[in-house]
Amino acid sequence: MNSQDNRVLIVGAGPVGLCLALKLAQVGVPSTVIEQLRDDNFLDQVPRAGTNHPATLEMYDEIGLYKKLEPRGIIAPLFHYWDRANNERIAEFDHAALKDDTRFPFALQCERIKIVEEALAMAKAEPLIAVMMGTEFTGFTQDDDGVTAFVTLPDGKTQALHGRYIVSSEGARSIVRKELDIEFEGFTYSDRTLNIEVAYDFKKHGYADRNYISDPEEWSNLFHWKGPPERWRVHFPTQPEESEEALTRPEAMQARLQGFLPTGKPFDIVGCNLYTVHQRVAKKFRGGRAILAGDSAHVNSPIGGMGLNSGVHDAFNLAGKFARIWRGEEPGPLLDLYERQRRHIAVNSVQAQTIRNKKLLAEKDPAVRKRNHDELRRQSEDPKLAREFLLRTSLINSVREAAQIP
Repeated sequence: MNSQDNRVLIVGAGPVGLCLALKLAQVGVPSTVIEQLRDDNFLDQVPRAGTNHPATLEMYDEIGLYKKLEPRGIIAPLFHYWDRANNERIAEFDHAALKDDTRFPFALQCERIKIVEEALAMAKAEPLIAVMMGTEFTGFTQDDDGVTAFVTLPDGKTQALHGRYIVSSEGARSIVRKELDIEFEGFTYSDRTLNIEVAYDFKKHGYADRNYISDPEEWSNLFHWKGPPERWRVHFPTQPEESEEALTRPEAMQARLQGFLPTGKPFDIVGCNLYTVHQRVAKKFRGGRAILAGDSAHVNSPIGGMGLNSGVHDAFNLAGKFARIWRGEEPGPLLDLYERQRRHIAVNSVQAQTIRNKKLLAEKDPAVRKRNHDELRRQSEDPKLAREFLLRTSLINSVREAAQIP
């Protein structure tokens, strides 16, 4: 293989693709990142995802990314569960319980767009990473010697890129996954989620930077984001039959926010978006020299902030396998191990936990709700149980569990 082709082709410059490229460069493996967005519109993406858990912060720190993100985010050691119907805080969890388990006993509230902005700048400065912006990935082929990716360049010309492997970090609509004919198993929730961003200080009402709010009629999530402008993101479920136009009318959003927290004054709404929530995992995470990572391999409810985080964990796990392959170890067993480890976590940890999270917040049976709330209180008030709860929700346990899978 030509030395120029002895690289990993990475489709998608999201957090997963960029973290993979940066970690590969750190271990001496060259890569090419293919991104459809251009430099002039890359930062125009819809705001989403931004709770970065301790296990993920450790990984960011490995590649020098954390120090760039911390000043742009909010260190959030606490998070709350609330009962909206009674306007009562059910439980408070403090990541300080993890001080002996991680160098980062807190979550970092830092949005996805800030992560990719910083990671892209780092990737462009790295000699082992070639970044192709404004380049549309249209398909690929593979054989025993390598892969060929077909792309359309910014000037409209087509080009074939050659590499040793190709990684799809292009999102839920992954072309690689579709060309491999891998089933995306799972389901889609009938209700969509409305995200409203407001400039308002919710802390004066007792909220933490991260809040999960239980209600049988209209559960919510409430998260704090660093400015400018300083703002909070409120998530609401919606009815399937409601149109986007009706849901996002200013007066409709104001009414929903006043129902959440009656202030008697209009909220300063700075943005909104409506999205569909899927719970799906690819039946396989690889086909030959083509590998799936992040949303290409698994998507889930955002409750608990596990999607972006588990995708970054895919990237670091895979980078470790590629490093060993580049050192001459047999690729087949290593890539099969990646699939076993990360698919197990996607199904048994991420999917199971996010489904449970939504069910807990939306539970309608009063007796079940009371049991759930009592259990959360019990866990938060017992130091041993609180640590066990935090090890799971911070995804530290999932990383440890994956490493034990042979």
